[in-house]
Amino acid sequence: MSNGTSLFLVDGDFRRRAAISHCLAGGDLHIEPFEDAMELISRWPKNGLLLVHDDGRSISALLGQMGRSGHWLPVIGYAQEPGTHMVVRAVLDGAIDYIAWPFDREQITKIVADAEAKAETFGSTKLREALARSRVDRLTKREREVLAGVAGGLSNRMIGEKLSISPRTVEIHRANMLTKMGANHTSEAIRIAIEASLVD
Repeated sequence: MSNGTSLFLVDGDFRRRAAISHCLAGGDLHIEPFEDAMELISRWPKNGLLLVHDDGRSISALLGQMGRSGHWLPVIGYAQEPGTHMVVRAVLDGAIDYIAWPFDREQITKIVADAEAKAETFGSTKLREALARSRVDRLTKREREVLAGVAGGLSNRMIGEKLSISPRTVEIHRANMLTKMGANHTSEAIRIAIEASLVD
């Protein structure tokens, strides 16, 4: 682990935030506590790692911000007795690791070191994925369905038949989709969909 890593702690519970700050004080980690994702977003750091309490909103809010800003930071999620589904959802959303609270300094130091090593490898991939997801998130449900059809190699007529709409309507959705995604052509939209893990 690099000396003096900054760890940005996001947790709405004052007592837990204080307990974690106290637990990690005095080591190589510099802790900066934040009450919520919005507070951190308003003072977005240039580097470091994010240690985020998984309240079902904060992790996706922070990853959405990364997609919009184009500046990715590794996210470590945590919760008290997290269920498997919570861990899976956070990792699929883009968290680089997950830890159960309560944890001690030794456990979090190891997780941070692992996250830093992973970040060097996965950083650009995760950033591309976050950027792509933010573009796909602009689409309506119907535009996403059209995008999935286009990515599947279907013609406007075939997409129309599948969705029970006219080929002309498909064409309109397709044009809107390209505009919203900032894509100049269909192949670029397909690449973005793949990077966003919308299609295999």
